[in-house]
Amino acid sequence: MTARAPAASPIARLLSDFEAGKTVALARAVSLVENQRDGFEQLLTALHPRVGRARRIGVTGPPGAGKSTLTTQLVSAWRAAGLRVGVIAVDPTSPFTGGALLGDRVRMESVALDPGVFIRSLATRGSLGGISSATRSVADVLDAFGFDRIIMETVGVGQSELDIARAADTTVVILVPESGDSIQALKAGLMEIADLFVVNKADRPGAERVRNDIELMLGMRHGLAVESAGHHGVDLKVMASPGKAAREAARKEHTTSWTPPVTLTMAHKGDGIPDLMASLDRHQRYLEEGGGLQERRRRRLREQVMDVAEFRLRRRLWNDSKALEFIETVIPRIERGEVSPYGVADELLVIGAPAITRTSP
Repeated sequence: MTARAPAASPIARLLSDFEAGKTVALARAVSLVENQRDGFEQLLTALHPRVGRARRIGVTGPPGAGKSTLTTQLVSAWRAAGLRVGVIAVDPTSPFTGGALLGDRVRMESVALDPGVFIRSLATRGSLGGISSATRSVADVLDAFGFDRIIMETVGVGQSELDIARAADTTVVILVPESGDSIQALKAGLMEIADLFVVNKADRPGAERVRNDIELMLGMRHGLAVESAGHHGVDLKVMASPGKAAREAARKEHTTSWTPPVTLTMAHKGDGIPDLMASLDRHQRYLEEGGGLQERRRRRLREQVMDVAEFRLRRRLWNDSKALEFIETVIPRIERGEVSPYGVADELLVIGAPAITRTSP
């Protein structure tokens, strides 16, 4: 049963406008959730029954790879198909205001005024995983509003952007020919999260080499190879060309083991976008047919419960006067070596238990 706010409350009025499809209400709801203002948990609770319809696409890669340009092309293609698209663009935090620098939103101005598109820039605010800590909750708000596709574009800080795989149904990793030592890059954790690879700016020298390097590593990692006849026609099977095997495996329409395809694009011209769209659809079908989509979304819900519990535990404990007083009184004993921080932490949890376990948020 959906929790409802009192009829006269600001949250109830916001929900009424939200359910009426007013974009202003959507923007207010996103701000409420992003900044964790009073009532944000009540809002998310009310919206939860409407969450789960949208496909969530993560777009990540190093700075300068063309993530925003590629995102704009995806938005245009989905809009041409009559789909509504929400974009969460995570930008670096402004050192002056604490807000997002809005660079990604400026680069997407060609689609920003489309009434079927909603673009929101979120500040990282110290998050090291490439996305804001509020990204998943904001995606829930967009999902509840009725968007068919939600694109989450990371800040572009390099190899630390792993949180996107936890927030998205499909993760797209974008590289460019100038990415450097591609073999070394492929060993990084960033490369382990990809469901699809894109080599953008493919008109530049080295694009095919990067593509071949990625496919070679995929073939080796997945244990793929092509069987060929032995020397002088002897019936001896020789395993060769894992890169070729990876490319062929990535083209299979129905498979029980997903091999990420590698697509060459020139996003500024729109070249390669139809191939990328086809790969996105193929991955969605793979997830749906094999149960992977349900598992990914269950994992996301599991992590969301844990995040909420941790948030509430920290807020309740550090707002409890008895717990704070205990810490101050025990510091001299820690300094003298009479007790350790670990033992004190156990005592703190006992002292703070009443505050932690109360039923109100």
